[in-house]
Amino acid sequence: MKYPEAPLLLPARAEESVALGGKLARLRKARRLRQADAASRAGLSRSTAVLIERGDPGRTLAQVMRYLEAIAPGLSLLGLLTDADPALKVLAQTEATQRVRPLSPQQMAELDF
Repeated sequence: MKYPEAPLLLPARAEESVALGGKLARLRKARRLRQADAASRAGLSRSTAVLIERGDPGRTLAQVMRYLEAIAPGLSLLGLLTDADPALKVLAQTEATQRVRPLSPQQMAELDF
């Protein structure tokens, strides 16, 4: 019988588990993979992938590593934690808010039709 792991974890470790799951979800989205496809590649069910991305502490390290390998082959766990993947950098750039500046009178005149 499997016992729930959450009550046995310190709150800080539970937060780290959730953060790891969030990083995996973010990497999957940056690589433009559907959750079902990533789970299938890893040999996991989609429900297990959901639990991994939520940071469920009851998932095994082997499941997490297989899921990581399915999303980004060759990327280490350290690479995931340090956001070393180029897809994550591109995603961060596209998500960055950019300041909108008012147009100059000349630019406004060019747009006036």
